[in-house]
Amino acid sequence: MHAQEEIKKEISHYIDACMPIIYVDTLEIGMYRTLVEEIANEKRMDYASWSLYGGMHIPGISMPTNMGRDLLTTLENIRDDLENKLFIIEDIGSQLERPEVVSYLRHIAEDIVSEKLNDCNIIILSPLQRIPRELELYVTLVSRHAMDNEGIKECIMEFCKKNTRQKPEDFVDDFMKTLVTALRGLTKTEIDSILSLVVSKHGRLDMSGMSIIRKEKQQMIKKSGILEMINVKETLDDIGGLERLKGWLKKKAAVYSQYYEAEQWGVDIPKGVLIAGMPGCGKSLAAKAASATFGLPLLRMDMGRLMGKYVGESEGNMRRAIELTEASAPCILWIDELEKAFAGIQSGGSGSEVATRLFGNFLTWMQEKDSMAFVVATANDISKLPPELMRKGRFDEIFYVDMPKAEERKKILEIHIKKRRKDDLSQIDLQQVVRETDGFCGADIEGVVRDAIEEAFVAKKDHLDTAELLAAIKRTHPISETMKDSLQAMKSTYKDKKFANASA
Repeated sequence: MHAQEEIKKEISHYIDACMPIIYVDTLEIGMYRTLVEEIANEKRMDYASWSLYGGMHIPGISMPTNMGRDLLTTLENIRDDLENKLFIIEDIGSQLERPEVVSYLRHIAEDIVSEKLNDCNIIILSPLQRIPRELELYVTLVSRHAMDNEGIKECIMEFCKKNTRQKPEDFVDDFMKTLVTALRGLTKTEIDSILSLVVSKHGRLDMSGMSIIRKEKQQMIKKSGILEMINVKETLDDIGGLERLKGWLKKKAAVYSQYYEAEQWGVDIPKGVLIAGMPGCGKSLAAKAASATFGLPLLRMDMGRLMGKYVGESEGNMRRAIELTEASAPCILWIDELEKAFAGIQSGGSGSEVATRLFGNFLTWMQEKDSMAFVVATANDISKLPPELMRKGRFDEIFYVDMPKAEERKKILEIHIKKRRKDDLSQIDLQQVVRETDGFCGADIEGVVRDAIEEAFVAKKDHLDTAELLAAIKRTHPISETMKDSLQAMKSTYKDKKFANASA
């Protein structure tokens, strides 16, 4: 497997360089334990391992399963026998909360660096936890490499060889491409598990199993608690106005739907879009509608969920969120109210250091990502965002959403009235209502329609009429009144930046 071979070479290189503590960030502990044992055998090094489950284990030596289950005691006993040996540690999470264990690991690392211990490495196999400050100098982090398309294809064929009668020639080229794309970002263990589910239900791998793959990816999202899977009903037809933005999204969706042909043509995979502008004017609705337009699942990143209480935890959550997004690709990643996520960078507050690191991780990913994860970020006040975020190469385009013009207000009214009282639309003087809603945002207009319908129902009227709508307008204080000063400042900022207007 390509990714597995790459990570094996990386670990082997760090061992040769005498890196004292090599931390492999993985959930596939058994697979990587076998991989490290292979490296040890190739280098003719002895190895030992420790886990909470089995305690101390030395190949060829039988010992009670409960012996050496305390890591500190194990380190004390094995300390003088670590020459020319790899010591594999699993289940490290709870152990790094113990100051005495951290201290002992630090002293061993110092001895390796000063050559008091020769040809020795400590290999930690565990999902990434908070690395204690005392160990940062001695820890080399190895992160899982995502399998490339050829690696995933090899994994599929290896699975078929063991579990089905299907051969490479049985796979239509287009189906194999679709299957490989659907499995991108997953580990070998995850791929084997999902393919087993498909075969157990359908008896073979074909297009009928794609729904199972999508469902299992949704399970991954739910279990993480970091990202949220959003069920989408909205389409571009539910948006009144914003014609330029809608046309742009349709064009990018066409590239995604013809990914392989576009790639052969030399077309870059679209990265994403930043939709900024007035509150209540359809930014969030556009993000949801993008999911339907692309025909892809919508993931929502809540920055509040990423923030952890321990040093390094927030950054770890960001890495995990990015990994989950990559694993769920092709997908839409919606980051709502982006300015709140990274506002601490410029504020200089206590959270600014963490926000800066999160921002750096996010920027790097946006710049370098080549996965089919299309980012839709929405923001109200871009003056709070770092200027680096708006540089070309991060997003494909930045759109500005202004207050709806008269024609757009008419469309918004039609949409919301049709949803609730379709037959009443012909009896309403829309032009009069449009004139009275000058300065109303989309959310204000929706509120007016809902209020008017409720009043008409309570008054036991047969239908919704213009008078009820006009009365509801008089009862409403639009956002252009309640936030007049801040909206004017935002409008001035967007004009100065010369962002593309989302409206025609």
